[in-house]
Amino acid sequence: MKRARLLVLASTVSMLGWGSILPYQYAYAANTRGWGGLVAASAASLFSVGALAAAPVGGWLTDRFDPARVAVIAKVVAAVAVAFLIVAGTPALFLAGMFVFGAGITAGAPAQTVLVLRWVGSRDRRRVFALVFTGQAVGMAIGAFAAGYLIDLKRVDGMWPAFATAAIGFLMSAGLIGLAGRGAPADEVSEPEDAPSASVGSAVRVILATPTLRWTAAITVTLALGFYAQFESGLPAYAITVLGVSERTIGTAAAVNCLVVVVLQMAVVRWTAGRSAPSLLVAVGSIWVLSWLLLAAASVVPELAGTMFVVVFGVFAVGETMYAPVLNPLTASLAPSGMVGTTLGIFAALQTGVSAAGPLLAGVALSTGRGSLFVGVHVGISLVAVFAALRLRRLLSGSLASQPDGIPLVDKSVVAVVDAL
Repeated sequence: MKRARLLVLASTVSMLGWGSILPYQYAYAANTRGWGGLVAASAASLFSVGALAAAPVGGWLTDRFDPARVAVIAKVVAAVAVAFLIVAGTPALFLAGMFVFGAGITAGAPAQTVLVLRWVGSRDRRRVFALVFTGQAVGMAIGAFAAGYLIDLKRVDGMWPAFATAAIGFLMSAGLIGLAGRGAPADEVSEPEDAPSASVGSAVRVILATPTLRWTAAITVTLALGFYAQFESGLPAYAITVLGVSERTIGTAAAVNCLVVVVLQMAVVRWTAGRSAPSLLVAVGSIWVLSWLLLAAASVVPELAGTMFVVVFGVFAVGETMYAPVLNPLTASLAPSGMVGTTLGIFAALQTGVSAAGPLLAGVALSTGRGSLFVGVHVGISLVAVFAALRLRRLLSGSLASQPDGIPLVDKSVVAVVDAL
């Protein structure tokens, strides 16, 4: 568990740096540097594109090399990219730095998941994944709070403390993972010799050909679209344009979201210890549905709109406490031997891709004054997530079922691992 604690600390420190940049990047590029909204929006988009491109590659590398080394290199790349933003004096250089930054952050994500799976026994995995998620939330919140006192968006060089903090954070994270990996036995950092070798393309074909992985992919996409894709842009935009709440209320809602995660995370892990992963994902989708319905209700009671918006963010957080410890280990347990990292990378790319598309969906709906359509679409998306999780639960409970070609749908060992997650 010592290595797991180092990994949790590494995740927290890395998000401390990212949190110091995320809330201020747009204003810095658009206003402080005078490059305009198009460059600022493009920077955010290129960050997502870099992440989208790097996730499958990082997963593929994880299957072939020491995952700790892959994670360390990715963190160093992120540190160099964010340090480069300090001296990026033109829009082109800033955009290039954001692209590499996104690639560095995401390329190491599959490796970190694999490290948890290898370093932690099945009984403790949910707890460790919950701690990683909680640490990331706390790190991002502290980073954003501290940066508010360190940066000065009125000066061209006013963001350098945030960029420098992020670079140091990623280097510290790399060092912690490297330290943890150095103590790992050799059999914990290598795949079995008979594990098949696969490219990203062949892994995609395996996912499409495997019903359990197809439904898990559907869950991944719909749960990401149902909340995470709108957390930073769509939901705040709805709050301002439809509910008429203040920016301060939006900040309070984000703080409440983080606080609920921190307070409830470990308790929820204990409460749900006996539940299968698909059943918990059914609960997450149902919580997403409830949250959007509460948001719709807020639009018809203007005097309570601000309070209800804060409550909605708290309810979403309850779902997050189940989502974070479950989805990645579930995906890993269903991945074929030798393709765990690649499969996790592909699923991370799916999450990144739909999250990048989320602001576009919000912009189209809200700019035309169709707030009810915005909410209705997300209720529908969340219901699809519930249906997909129910289908997955049914497939995993029927361990002797077979596909038409006679290949087992999922064997008993996989079901045992899933139920233990």
